[in-house]
Amino acid sequence: MVMGDPLLEPFDLAGLRLRNRVFSSSHSPGYNVDGTPSDRYVRYHKEKALGGIGLTMIGGSSNVSVDSASLWGQLSFATDAVVDPLADMVDRIHGHGAAIMCQLTHMGRRNVSNDGDWLPTIAPSPAREPMHRFWPKQAEPADLARVVDDFAAATRRATDAGLDGIELLATSHLLDQFWSPLVNRRTDGYGGSLDNRLRLTVEVLEAVRAAADGRLLVGLRMLGTEDRPGGLTEEDCCGIAVRLAASGLLDFLNVAGPALATDDGLSKAIPPAGTPLAPYLPVAAAVRSATDVPILHATRVTDVATARHAVESGAVDLVGMTRAHLADPHLVAKLERGEADRIRTCVGASLCINRLHLGLDSVCIQNPATGREATVPQLVVRAAGPARRVVVVGGGPAGLEAARVSAERGHDVVLFEAGDRLGGQLVLMARVAERQKEVAGLVDWLVDEVHRAGVDVRLSSPVGAEEVWLESPEVVVVATGGQPDPAWVLDAGADLVHSSWDVLGGHVRPTGQVLVADDHGAERGLAVVEHLLEAGGCEVEVATPDRHVGFDLATPLGPAYLRMLYDGGVAMTPDHRLVRVEAADGGRLRAVLVNEYTRAQLERLVDHVVVEHGVVPDEDLFTALRPDSTNDGVTELEALAAGRPQPAYADLGGGGGPLVFRVGDCVASRDVASALLDARRLLQYL
Repeated sequence: MVMGDPLLEPFDLAGLRLRNRVFSSSHSPGYNVDGTPSDRYVRYHKEKALGGIGLTMIGGSSNVSVDSASLWGQLSFATDAVVDPLADMVDRIHGHGAAIMCQLTHMGRRNVSNDGDWLPTIAPSPAREPMHRFWPKQAEPADLARVVDDFAAATRRATDAGLDGIELLATSHLLDQFWSPLVNRRTDGYGGSLDNRLRLTVEVLEAVRAAADGRLLVGLRMLGTEDRPGGLTEEDCCGIAVRLAASGLLDFLNVAGPALATDDGLSKAIPPAGTPLAPYLPVAAAVRSATDVPILHATRVTDVATARHAVESGAVDLVGMTRAHLADPHLVAKLERGEADRIRTCVGASLCINRLHLGLDSVCIQNPATGREATVPQLVVRAAGPARRVVVVGGGPAGLEAARVSAERGHDVVLFEAGDRLGGQLVLMARVAERQKEVAGLVDWLVDEVHRAGVDVRLSSPVGAEEVWLESPEVVVVATGGQPDPAWVLDAGADLVHSSWDVLGGHVRPTGQVLVADDHGAERGLAVVEHLLEAGGCEVEVATPDRHVGFDLATPLGPAYLRMLYDGGVAMTPDHRLVRVEAADGGRLRAVLVNEYTRAQLERLVDHVVVEHGVVPDEDLFTALRPDSTNDGVTELEALAAGRPQPAYADLGGGGGPLVFRVGDCVASRDVASALLDARRLLQYL
């Protein structure tokens, strides 16, 4: 253990002894299907307990009422069905030394009325929330009385399950919808003065306290500011915190950032890469200095240094490292062992959040085991059998992960990389796109681990089949990635355009009027735009066949890029596909765009055209190696999907020839998370 580290100090939270100051805040990764904890969900949280966390808060936005439906993989405390499976989960977490609490809420207008039981949402006033888009019913006195009773009933269920505490959620949910002058326009005893607007919260807290009967802690997660004109300011929220803390009804406060009611607000509340670390820590610190209850805080605390500062400076009592634990659930254990340099630090890519807002489950861009613990263990175990000779070709994320995992299994690994540095496309983007520099940090961890594991890394070493076979490999993993090919997009003029790689690689620096044709809808095309704006000297238009720019980017990535586009004066032309480019007078280019719905054509006279269309697999080496492999280059997909060993592994050492596999963009143009998952599942049982 590292002596004197404030993060590792035990803490007494209102009588609950925590083994350290680190917690994971409540969130919903979308793993539950029926309002009760699934096996996947339990494994996900248990891994954090195994990894040394002091407190894991589960059940993000766990609903207490039937008209606050759990539609996005949350837990539901509206019925007794949650108690027994939750009690089993609590026992498992406690068995590994961590405390466990759950969040309870009524979402109010932050829900939908056309799913689940199709009940109307309720709110203080019939003001629609921009994010969820449904007009709520104005809550009647009977509704409010029912909600108070529902919170009490949910608390009894939490107590019966053996939880250490509950956290009531007030960030843009029903409780603080009553606080907000933007939402609460009532004229009865629940509107008008601050005392009236806090009335429902106090009634709920009193009912919850009575139901808990001293058997679990009661806390509240609240906004630090609404950050909207006419809304609650930081001073207002601090004043509310003081009032609630003075009531004696709370054991702790968890102070968050801004309101979540808009796309822009949510992106600021869950900031992505390229934004300041811990931006709302001063807000939490102000509340701590004004109150006498323990203060928790979690917003973009991604690394140990920031977390340590939060505690050591006295800003907070407990520091939340939530996304940091998606990246590395063994963060605390590594810190205790003096292995801080081996922590896989969150890089702020926000894939975990982006996927949730696309209706998918949450995964980590750099840790393929997170959320897949049943089939992809967090720790790579050394193989019991003999060491194999493994050759990996390609030093991008897929190749690095293949080399790392193979070496940790105890195999003899050679990694060939044609370029003079490791990292592939991520390093390319990080050279010029400021926002991507942080994301490219995931490569740093992979490179460090590859060297630590003893991989023979050979840079500036392009190889063909002959060079590979000279290494006498038993297993070859081809991770040569892909290459851009604008000819796949254009009917004519592919030789007149630049690819996104040309720009991001620094091979060209477009100036003047630039058209970026983004047929991908992900980050790379917008990274090109960001780089062009940072470099200056150009006027940019983005055209896409999608309904809007950045189609695959939900919150928080989408709003972050949209702010960049608007701030930079970028023209956006959705619903239009670039079909051809022609030479025009004066060395300029004529770009022809076709409307996806009317087939009408637009012409743009520009100085440069940049095309982003993903990549075409670079499979020449794989094709050359395949005929001499015993598996014909085939990856058995059922085994891969299940995380089982490839059947062909059983033939190794039997006198047969080598096995050849391919991973990452060498298979198809995908993303970093897919590339890492390919490599991890393929090699974890070699």
